[in-house]
Amino acid sequence: MQLQWKKTFAIIFSGQIFSILTTSMVQFSIIWHLTETTGSATVLMLAGLAGFLPQALLGPFIGVWLDRWNRKITMITADSAIAFFSLVLGVYFYFGEPSLGFVYVILMIRSAASAFHAPAFQAAIPLIAPEDQLTRVAGWQQMVFSFSSVIGPALGIAVYSATSLGAVLLLDVAGALIANTMLMFVTINQPKREKQQSPSFMSEFKLGWTAFIKVKPIVILAVTTAIFGIVFMPLATLFPFMTLSHFGRGGYSASLVEAVFGIGMIIGGVLLSILASKWKDITYITISLLLIGVTSAASGVLNKEGFMLFVVLSFFMGAAAPFFNGPYMAMIQRAFEPEMLGRVMSIVTSVMMLSSPIGLALAGPIVERFGVQVWFFWSGVVIILTGIFILTLFKRMRVNL
Repeated sequence: MQLQWKKTFAIIFSGQIFSILTTSMVQFSIIWHLTETTGSATVLMLAGLAGFLPQALLGPFIGVWLDRWNRKITMITADSAIAFFSLVLGVYFYFGEPSLGFVYVILMIRSAASAFHAPAFQAAIPLIAPEDQLTRVAGWQQMVFSFSSVIGPALGIAVYSATSLGAVLLLDVAGALIANTMLMFVTINQPKREKQQSPSFMSEFKLGWTAFIKVKPIVILAVTTAIFGIVFMPLATLFPFMTLSHFGRGGYSASLVEAVFGIGMIIGGVLLSILASKWKDITYITISLLLIGVTSAASGVLNKEGFMLFVVLSFFMGAAAPFFNGPYMAMIQRAFEPEMLGRVMSIVTSVMMLSSPIGLALAGPIVERFGVQVWFFWSGVVIILTGIFILTLFKRMRVNL
């Protein structure tokens, strides 16, 4: 039994690494293409909004369907839809430059499909792994994501520079095909639905919402995560802009920052998988917030000659990230029954996603007026205060998490 669940995750992650890798290539290449061709932070923020807003708006309702549908089939269908629209955009770029409006529409459609894929995957994990191994699995997941984040930007900028953005998008289709093929080889058992559960969509939605708000520590963390997301998520879009506008570097320097950030995430994921049972999950989350806040604020005060120090700070910021994402997801997976997890996970994901467009909407005009380094500094200050707040509150509540 112990060997079987590990083998299942080995198959899943071996496929997912190709999908995440090509998605990382696409994300970085699109951001760099828009940075290079427009030089506008507002355009980048609008692209970010197109990529996050559909997930945020659809998420709370998608959970009902996730708990009804087969989660493996949902993941395969969603990934196939994402690949199809990558193909559409890739063909368009191959024959010419599409309008920004068309790019935004494709990003929105891809985002809507992602709203099904990510929560379905998270909701499927407790159906495979033992409960006491969820934080360790989260560490593995972070390692897979981090490895792809390291290689993705470098490969993305290489393919983009040698060919075109269209070629990068076409590779995303191949990545999805590999991931879906590997998923076909595993079995993910469906949880039994509650006998007393009404077939009404709104009744099922209310049941999920009621289950969510009953677990106060998770509600508090969700609200705190929203605040964190507002200030931190724009940084993912602004890293290349920081490299270009503040340090005056090119695409390869921007991909170096992304790669170093990803290497940090790999090391952080390895440490999380090793230390998974050493401390409480909330301890890892607090450490992560404090380290991310300090490195972000420090990045905001660097002068134009401080690029290499920015690279070092990016490494430590990346190393801290798995200690937030992994334990947070594991806490949620432990706190709710599998038959309710799709709805709860979609609510939590939506809270995180909704914070992103709010942050992007705020970041665009602020960066345009005051400079990108101002957002790095003040986002770091807010994240530090968030970490201190979480640590103080949970100690006062004496929550055993």
